[in-house]
Amino acid sequence: MAKPVIWTVDDDPDVLRAVERDLRRHYGDRYKVISADSGASALEAVKQLKLRNEPVALFLVDQRMPRMSGVEFLEKAIEFYPDAKRALLTAYADTDAAIRAINSVHIDHYLMKPWDPPEERLFGVVDDLLDDWQSAYHPVFEGVRVIGHRWSPQSNEIRDFLGRNFVPHLWLNVETDETAKQLLTTTGAAISALPIIVFPDGTFLTNPGISAIAQKLGLKTKAEAPFYDLVVVGAGPAGLAAAVYGAADGLHTLLIEREAPGGQAGRSSRIENYLGFPMGLSGSDLARRAVAQARRFGVEILTPQDVTGVRIEGSTRVLTLADGVEIGCRALLIATGIAFRKLDVPGLEKHNGAGVYYYAPMSEAFSYRDGDIYIVGGANSAGQAAMYFSRFARQVTMLVRGNSLSDTMSQYLENQIGATKNITVRLNSSVIAVDGGDRCETITIQNNKTCQQETVSASALLIYAGAVPRTDWLAGVVERDVQGYLITGQHLVREGHRPAGWTADRDPFYLETSVPGIFVAGDVRHRSAKGVTSGVGEGAMAVKLVHEYLGLL
Repeated sequence: MAKPVIWTVDDDPDVLRAVERDLRRHYGDRYKVISADSGASALEAVKQLKLRNEPVALFLVDQRMPRMSGVEFLEKAIEFYPDAKRALLTAYADTDAAIRAINSVHIDHYLMKPWDPPEERLFGVVDDLLDDWQSAYHPVFEGVRVIGHRWSPQSNEIRDFLGRNFVPHLWLNVETDETAKQLLTTTGAAISALPIIVFPDGTFLTNPGISAIAQKLGLKTKAEAPFYDLVVVGAGPAGLAAAVYGAADGLHTLLIEREAPGGQAGRSSRIENYLGFPMGLSGSDLARRAVAQARRFGVEILTPQDVTGVRIEGSTRVLTLADGVEIGCRALLIATGIAFRKLDVPGLEKHNGAGVYYYAPMSEAFSYRDGDIYIVGGANSAGQAAMYFSRFARQVTMLVRGNSLSDTMSQYLENQIGATKNITVRLNSSVIAVDGGDRCETITIQNNKTCQQETVSASALLIYAGAVPRTDWLAGVVERDVQGYLITGQHLVREGHRPAGWTADRDPFYLETSVPGIFVAGDVRHRSAKGVTSGVGEGAMAVKLVHEYLGLL
């Protein structure tokens, strides 16, 4: 944690050195003592401190300075640090000005020059001021700060990215938060440049893309080597499991993730049927633990990074990344999971990120305290979201297309929803319109049996309406079904015939695609049992099959 700052400003170099020396000697172990020889230079430095979010405990400033007096400096400095204590150093002739400053800038004390001996005439006063300041001081947040509008889709995307990549950050709403307004002034950026990301070193980016943020944070997007034993594409539960077991078994393993570790499961508020966690755990916790475990075994992780294509060169599988870099491997595992399915509903895309969210991050729950939340979907992910948001919202309403929850949801979760008073389930229901100004305000619901329509006020609309595989980059390389899922194992052998182009003198392994050495695990696989537990199991099983494949080369 950064030490709080004591600022001393004086244009007389001898006086400045003396007061700085005394302050450092007595307070240097607990405070950072910073000096400046003019109000103007000190003010610029104060702005930089504010951007770095370093706390200022005390301004000790000479009154009689050319171009900017001590009082004039304090008038400007307290705009950035209104809670800092303020003291003037004055000559006898300036005492009247110091007394007037008590009212004008609310200075807390003034000290006469000279202050020798400091043990009697300086430290006692400063001790009292610092004690008062410490009594009301709350340690500042030292991570990334995001300044933006609550209903900004860009702000929502950035917050989601930071959260899912385990980057500590503080959200500041420029419309309601005074700190946000101060930081906006300090950066000198226009409000049209929002969102603004302020980093711990005091630098900032205006309306940045995700790649620019990742680069600034030092997230790894470049591989260390050109060739690996095993490359895993996708860091959901299946991919993380495969990376952990592959590296633990001695394979030089690279894991590539286009967004953030955890995949769709990483957005889950609670997973209660995962073996070994009787009280359940969040998807974020599961992803964080798995990433730590993977790194402990030496897995190299690239995120955010995207794979755009793959080609076969003999026994090598060559991946092309979004930045044009190519990486070779002996075995490739596809664990890209499934992406949320977008709804074609009038007004929905307009409000996406402004009250409408696909697989909403848990952080959004705090924004809708006492609100009316509508959730589209009837599977476990929708049920977990309903349970989590019900802790904050006044009312949560689930809109389910089917005749019951039992067809798509685990029984334990259905029981919990039934026992939660502020959750209502509307069966045979669909959203057919979304409306509002700068955010979602109303939705129109249709009963699919009677075609009756109703428009209701909605604080937020959360969508968990199924998913689709994202496998276009594999088109023409491996066999896919009509929906895009990757076909593996026995499903590739039809009427005793192996898939076209199959080069190995054996049938495909259980999790192997139509290309030897390219394996699949998790939700992206044709006819897989969707879910976290099955994904982890397939990821582990895939590594065993990879070893069998490599043993045959």
